[in-house]
Amino acid sequence: MCIRDRSSTKELAIYGIKGGAAYLHHAKQLGFEDDLLYEELQNILHLLRGNINLNEALNLALRVGGWNYQVMELLDKANTETYGHPEISSMRVTPVKGKCIVVSGHDLRDLELVLKQTEGKGINVYTHGEMLPCNAYPKLKKYKHLIGNYGGPWQRQKLDFDKFPGSVLMTTNCLIEPKQTYSNRIFTRSSVGFKGIRHIDNDDLSELIQAALNQPGFSEDEPKKEITIGFARNTVINLAGVIVDAVKKGKIKHFFLIGGCDGYELERTYYTDLAKMIPKDCVILTLACGKYRFNMLDHGFIEHEGTKIPRLLDCGQCNDAYSAIQIALALSKAFNVGINDLPLSIVLSWFEQKAVAVFLTLLHLGMKNMLIGPRLPAFVTPKVLETIVKNYGLRPISTPEQDLKHILTKSQQLQ
Repeated sequence: MCIRDRSSTKELAIYGIKGGAAYLHHAKQLGFEDDLLYEELQNILHLLRGNINLNEALNLALRVGGWNYQVMELLDKANTETYGHPEISSMRVTPVKGKCIVVSGHDLRDLELVLKQTEGKGINVYTHGEMLPCNAYPKLKKYKHLIGNYGGPWQRQKLDFDKFPGSVLMTTNCLIEPKQTYSNRIFTRSSVGFKGIRHIDNDDLSELIQAALNQPGFSEDEPKKEITIGFARNTVINLAGVIVDAVKKGKIKHFFLIGGCDGYELERTYYTDLAKMIPKDCVILTLACGKYRFNMLDHGFIEHEGTKIPRLLDCGQCNDAYSAIQIALALSKAFNVGINDLPLSIVLSWFEQKAVAVFLTLLHLGMKNMLIGPRLPAFVTPKVLETIVKNYGLRPISTPEQDLKHILTKSQQLQ
């Protein structure tokens, strides 16, 4: 194996480790840890230092995927045991009159701290980016001043925060260099920081709150608009009987999992166009910030025996790929078929290390024939890509029309 291929495979594994380590950090913030996960991480890092061939390197990358699966399971446990299982919820996406704070990033505990310390102070709280799914957790949504979500995905934050008339709390990653126009009212927490930006290294959020009170806030309510969220594993699996029957009776023909990272590239309009083109007898599952490409659209419902099944099921944050996997496994069991024999197609949007971690987890679980885009990462060499394509049928996206035709032509209807 040439040095370039070895470096490519090791880099794939290292990016996956970085993504999984971020999830491990989120769980630790809630007091959930597992020594065996730290031990496995150390073992993988040790093996990465060795002189290994292509197959050994790829097997090690898959081992990272298996490790990340366990990490996501731990984080799912941390989130649901602390805040309850997400519930189907109507969430507001337009602001209301009043002073305000917006919380972006990934950490649920930081949002809880904001909600507790602003209660009764006349300050409304909004989520942003990957924090959107927090509005479905029972022990967070109970706070009446959690209004809903403001703005869009991480790459729009300069536009969103510039217009936001309150203070901003950034938790963990996804921070872009702040503009001067809001640098005096943005704060960082935990593992994220930026030179010249105030960092809060304890649980006292009084500076953040005072900054919000010093800003004008929204002068009036905007017209109310809501979207439906909260379709994590517990909710969807409870609907499995209805969904399975709808498939068997031809009401649902296919499932699409469209999720992953969002980004700047114009090619990412592919995901919007694909979601719009998907036939009305198909269901879309989504997660992570890639959902912003189509989550504000009205996808409607599929009616079956008195139950309205939303055509768009938002499973949550990027780490809630664990939920999507559990849903797929539950359907596989209900239909008594292998997971690759389900009428399910996975279309991933790829950007950073958390997406790599989830991708490796899907490969570890044996998921095949996935589509990935908008382009393949530069560090994956042709030889490494050839091996993954051969073993797992991975394909880069082409056009929405071509990919949709290919998927639906090959779709198997379960009887």
